[in-house]
Amino acid sequence: MIEHPSIKKILYGGDYNPEQWPAEIWEEDMRMFQLAGIDVVTLNVFNWAMLQPDEDTYQFDKLDQIMELVQAHNLKVCMATSTAAHPAWMARKYPEILRTEFSGMKRKFGSRHNSCPNSSIYRTYSTRLAEKIGERYGHLDNIVAWHISNEYGGECYCENCEKAFRTWLEKRYGSIEKVNQAWNTSFWSHTFYDFDDIVAPNLLSEHFEENRTNFQGISLDYKKFMSESILDCYKLEAAVLKNITPSIPITTNLMGFYKPLDYFKWADEMDFISWDNYPSNDELYCSTAMKHELMRGLKQGKPFALMEQTPSVTNWLPYNSLKRPGVMRLWSYQAVAHGADTIMFFQMRRSIGACEKYHGAVIDHVGTEDTRVFRELAKLGEELQILGSKTLGARHQSKVAIYFDWENWWAIEYSAGPSVNLKYYDQLLAYYQALNTMNISVDIVSEKDSFTDYDLIIAPVLYMVKEGLDEKIRSFVKNGGTFVTTFFSGYVNETDLVTTGGYPGKLRDILGIWVEELDALPNGTNNSFVYQNQTFSSSLICDLLHAERAQVLSVYEQDFYAGMPVLTRNQFGEGLAYYVATQSDDSFYQKFLSELLNEKHIKPVVDVPAGVEATKRYNENGCFLFLLNHNPEDAMITLEENGVELLTGDNINKNTAFLLKTKDVKIIQL
Repeated sequence: MIEHPSIKKILYGGDYNPEQWPAEIWEEDMRMFQLAGIDVVTLNVFNWAMLQPDEDTYQFDKLDQIMELVQAHNLKVCMATSTAAHPAWMARKYPEILRTEFSGMKRKFGSRHNSCPNSSIYRTYSTRLAEKIGERYGHLDNIVAWHISNEYGGECYCENCEKAFRTWLEKRYGSIEKVNQAWNTSFWSHTFYDFDDIVAPNLLSEHFEENRTNFQGISLDYKKFMSESILDCYKLEAAVLKNITPSIPITTNLMGFYKPLDYFKWADEMDFISWDNYPSNDELYCSTAMKHELMRGLKQGKPFALMEQTPSVTNWLPYNSLKRPGVMRLWSYQAVAHGADTIMFFQMRRSIGACEKYHGAVIDHVGTEDTRVFRELAKLGEELQILGSKTLGARHQSKVAIYFDWENWWAIEYSAGPSVNLKYYDQLLAYYQALNTMNISVDIVSEKDSFTDYDLIIAPVLYMVKEGLDEKIRSFVKNGGTFVTTFFSGYVNETDLVTTGGYPGKLRDILGIWVEELDALPNGTNNSFVYQNQTFSSSLICDLLHAERAQVLSVYEQDFYAGMPVLTRNQFGEGLAYYVATQSDDSFYQKFLSELLNEKHIKPVVDVPAGVEATKRYNENGCFLFLLNHNPEDAMITLEENGVELLTGDNINKNTAFLLKTKDVKIIQL
């Protein structure tokens, strides 16, 4: 949530690039923004070349004009630092600033995020530009947030990074002997005698594919190092802005489940979370919802900012289908339903050149308000005025959490086995989809979060068990919590060294089992099992396990391990620990999880037809029920409470059915 005294409603607007247009068009933009109900713009995202044409010159004349314009029209500003794309003169004068790709190819000037994050040149000039922007505009009362860089990414494997990696390792481990131990370098005669022996792990060294490496420990540490290196660039800019304007909150726009960057660590350095949501038209709505849950979870449940989405069409997908009528509004409110306190877009006026000229915009190439998209945007703008501040700051109340860890993600998909088809995100989504379909409120949590607020925690494929995590889980279950994990869990520590003594390692006593073998099933190959008198499929992975103290709830039906446990439950202290030894399908996850929810007396937000998503948010104004109909047909809804629909003012009477049209939304204050 952007905390600023001038914010009295959900902020509505997005990325505005007037520097790409002649000044005579700007006033027309202002007229159309007013028609659409736009009240915030993100400025200056990609202006480094304009602001600094050479090493010693800074030119703010045009940005000054733009700031005067938006201030005169009462627009709030999320001011960016422009540091996501360095200017051409910098690459010409300082070629060491340029990134080296995973392949070992040294880049030339072009694209964006093309700067080495460990380049002292880049860090010096980016921080200096942020400082000058802060000094020039920080006193203006319409700046509600600083927006550092843009969609950080761009891993680098150059000599700058290689040297910085060695320093990082020395600080982390203290000695080369401890590095050798952590990486098990006695394998393949890989012993390092000096930190200078260590090179960046890429296609020139340890990798034979992008996600396949001969030394997982080396590659895993480089992932951690690179995420922290890029974060350091953010922190340098944030520090100078915080020094100049301590009261203006600072953010950068994240990208959901973006694999290269550990956003849990980034969240600690951000005043509020913001992110860019670009689902394809055929993405499951629960997949988008899970990304919103993650963004909310990064700050322990605090509301976030939806910084970007497209008003109509995304331009970089293989098939760039239009958002159908009503979908922009539906997906905007879905973000709000899951914790957003802003609705913002890229872009405000459609560019006429380069790679995003066919990406959707508030103002299309025709340049008038006479478009379907603009009419939908203006209608949404009216509704947000009606909604006002009622839902701002509202939080969720969840008794179910899904555990997620970026380093676990990296380690699973770097692992030499068991299956190239094992994808961490897919396993998370399988459990989340079942819960979302049942309209169970779910939080995404990490190792740093408290588990005590939850009754049920699910940790799919908890391959890496870091120091202390097992104790946290052990305490949670002993004190009455229900814990669920799955196949390929408890195998390794934080440096990817196997925990010997039987899988699932440090979780063995909690789960009451030990796993002897693991069978990877090729595509199209299945086993099966019976649970609650219903047969379910078993695919991808089959753990062959032995129950020690655990109760066996189901067994495999086929192959040489027919009769071995596939689903177990272990009483541990006051709580229960479940182990699901295979991948199944949505029908199983819904059946299995519904049993656990009943055991813990966890109820859905409301009972509604399938395809209608329901969430609740709470603040000092009360409880707000969001109903979103993702179905292609209308639905009839009946609630057990009275309420008022905030967008229309209609009374909702308990036990009286009402219509929720296809792609429609209702926000009901109960």
